[in-house]
Amino acid sequence: MKPARLPAALWLSSSLLLALLYLLPHSAGLFGWLFPEVERPLYTQDSFASLVLAHLLLVLASSLIAVLGGVAAGLLASRPAGREFRPLLDSVLAISQALPPVAVLAIAAPLIGFGEWPALIALVLYGLLPVTQGTLAGLASVPDSVLEVARGLGMGRWRILWQVELPLAAPVLLAGVRTSVVINIGTAAIASTVGARTLGLPIIVGLSGFNTAYVLQGALLVALLAIVADQCFDWLAHRLSPHVGAEH
Repeated sequence: MKPARLPAALWLSSSLLLALLYLLPHSAGLFGWLFPEVERPLYTQDSFASLVLAHLLLVLASSLIAVLGGVAAGLLASRPAGREFRPLLDSVLAISQALPPVAVLAIAAPLIGFGEWPALIALVLYGLLPVTQGTLAGLASVPDSVLEVARGLGMGRWRILWQVELPLAAPVLLAGVRTSVVINIGTAAIASTVGARTLGLPIIVGLSGFNTAYVLQGALLVALLAIVADQCFDWLAHRLSPHVGAEH
């Protein structure tokens, strides 16, 4: 088996992110030249590295909950005993996706306080739909003939689920997780409006103070973080489906 090699796009985006993290604290002169009307062209209230770490932790926590909940909901709705709940599940997920994260934050913050908790609730609600849809679509893509062969070999339903259905559904399921995580990386930036420490802080401060330099600094990091995450999932998807990489 050949060792896994990281694609050039992932190496490039990761290198750009690390380079930006290193160079940003020393770029006051550059942003001062780009935005001469700004009195303080470099965001210095927090270190960019600590904001990236806090942003990642919030996204990882919310994504983990969304993946566990979304996969569980998809499994339940795909089983014969749970199919009658599929319309209700679709309605609940559609409502959760229709609610803007800002509205969820505005409702949750007065109830449970400012900080990471209302942000976590908003991100989980927003990340559930792609994971659940990916789980349902992945399980539905497993050929009936494969399931019949598994039953003919004497495999029980739980063994079929873990050894046949989930491995075959993994690429489609992973696509749903990929969408959820990448969306949450961008959405997490607005969590700073309720006091959460994320890369949205320089953006929010920049918008409130008419400081375009701050907005650009935060936006660049959020965008590169989302690109790196997307490239990581792309690499993982090709590892799960080697034939996909052979076609390109």
